[in-house]
Amino acid sequence: MAGFRSLARQVRDPRCDLALRRYSLRKCLERFAPYGHRATWDHLCARHGFGPEDRSPDPARLVAALDELERARAVWLAYEEDFADRRKREKHDGLRRLASSDEWHRHVWGGNGVARCDSPRAHPSVPLDEVLRRLVAALAGEPGADCPVCGTTAIVWRHDLTNDPWTGPVCTDCGIVVPRPVLTDDVVAAAQRAARREVLASVA
Repeated sequence: MAGFRSLARQVRDPRCDLALRRYSLRKCLERFAPYGHRATWDHLCARHGFGPEDRSPDPARLVAALDELERARAVWLAYEEDFADRRKREKHDGLRRLASSDEWHRHVWGGNGVARCDSPRAHPSVPLDEVLRRLVAALAGEPGADCPVCGTTAIVWRHDLTNDPWTGPVCTDCGIVVPRPVLTDDVVAAAQRAARREVLASVA
């Protein structure tokens, strides 16, 4: 099975058939897709001016989309390297179990779904690498009350997410499933209470 870098070379190779270059970009998203496969593809298509079903996109647009994806991947790989180094130090000091704030990483190792968007059409419009820089900065800081990507406080709790974890906080502005560690307990509790009230109101 081809890795991300091998697939990226195919996207850039002008000797490859255009259909293969497009296919290789799609396959890159099986290795790294911050919003999830479909939402990341929709994002790249929208930002670089080709349709999700376009079978003959401009090769330059494909390469520009790949460039954006690679910049985001570099941000995330650097974060994962720092995270792994920290875990080694913690294990050396006798802390074998993940802290509760780190449990989230078990679902996103490799960067797939790190800023998952439950709806493929609802995702941030800024470049992927900027989204991941904001997310990494939030993960390194103290929990807050707003979305680390767009800054809104419009956080709702959803019980019907399409991927694991099946419940969680969602930003209603940019569409990401907000990593639990970046939100305060009070914000999460308030979102959960509001969700319960909605459920009770719907069955009343």
